[in-house]
Amino acid sequence: MKRLILIFLLVLVGVSSGYAQSQKVQSLKKQQQKTLTEIKNTNQQLSKTQKSQLRALHKLETISTEIAQINDSIASLNSEIAKISSREQALRGEIATLEKSLEAKKKSYAKAIQAMPVRRDSRYDALMFVFSAGSLEQAYRRFRYLQEFSAWKKQEAKDIVAQRDELSRQRDTLLLLRNDRNRVLGQRTKVSQTLSRQKREQQTLVSGLKKKEKDLKQALAKQQQQANALARRIQEAIQEETRKATQSSTAKGKTSSSAGYKMSQDEVALSRNFAQNRGKLPTPLSGRYRIISRFGTQQHPDLKYVKINNQGIDMQTTPGTNARAVFDGTVTAVFVVPGYNTTVIVRHGEYLTVYSNLCKIYVKKGDKVTTRQDIGLIYSDPEEDNRTVLHFQLRKNEVTLNPESWLKQ
Repeated sequence: MKRLILIFLLVLVGVSSGYAQSQKVQSLKKQQQKTLTEIKNTNQQLSKTQKSQLRALHKLETISTEIAQINDSIASLNSEIAKISSREQALRGEIATLEKSLEAKKKSYAKAIQAMPVRRDSRYDALMFVFSAGSLEQAYRRFRYLQEFSAWKKQEAKDIVAQRDELSRQRDTLLLLRNDRNRVLGQRTKVSQTLSRQKREQQTLVSGLKKKEKDLKQALAKQQQQANALARRIQEAIQEETRKATQSSTAKGKTSSSAGYKMSQDEVALSRNFAQNRGKLPTPLSGRYRIISRFGTQQHPDLKYVKINNQGIDMQTTPGTNARAVFDGTVTAVFVVPGYNTTVIVRHGEYLTVYSNLCKIYVKKGDKVTTRQDIGLIYSDPEEDNRTVLHFQLRKNEVTLNPESWLKQ
């Protein structure tokens, strides 16, 4: 009996111990799940914060670009005001000269009329003046004098009227110039007010970004990784194309470029034609735009820790805008890279153009494209008020070139 009781107690202790162990495991699992959830939430929050900082940086880039354009506009308006003021001053001098000349002519005319020995418009006096002459010769001279004086008087009257009309025209022109100057001054005032608002917003953004420097640095590091991934993918596409062209049996009779890419005679001509159009190429998008990030390593003017290495240019435009080919060529690659959506590469002999951040593609690999042909719709980011940016690159085989020096300004 005692033995049975002992066994029962041992079993009971074992069951209790197992239950306690099970409870501990469950508790650990719950704690682990809670920790994982917290890590996930923290990562989501961090990602959200980083995106928020990137959005703020993008807005700052846009505002900074707008400020630069406004400053250019103000400089242009100031130049226009200076030209109008200069013309206005010159015109006031011309008017003063005309007024003096007209006044002098009027006095001279009046004095000449008063000095005439005959009354004004009196035929009787004129006849008496001629017939009272002491000789026939003197009478003839007096007659000729009266004729010449009459002609002079008519011409002087015409000159006075003409000068008066010219003076009136000049005064009207001066009034128009003053109105133009006031209009331009009004435009400058409005633009200056916009500039002040933009600068205040710029300062607010800069202040906020400086406080979140760590988050922005992490976001920029991720952005740079995406840019590097795009660069590697482009490089791989070019190298693969070069390798295939070299191995292809159709490469016989082709010409090697400096980077080893085999070109047909047509491609050599196309490449030469492309090079001759430097500074004349059309923009790679169909609508209005502004460049928000330029080629090469750019140091942010306000955020000293922000340095961006751009292998192309970033062109901000309006939603619904298409990317378009800048020259005749062949589509050699279409691929997707995170952060840049879909990218299309077009070859123009030994030159290549790259169009990134497209969401809808109108061409495929191997297609021939012509200058200004639409090749894809530029992506509009709904999380950034439909911010629409085309990333555009230009290369001579694997060497990156500054697109701005090739595009028509």
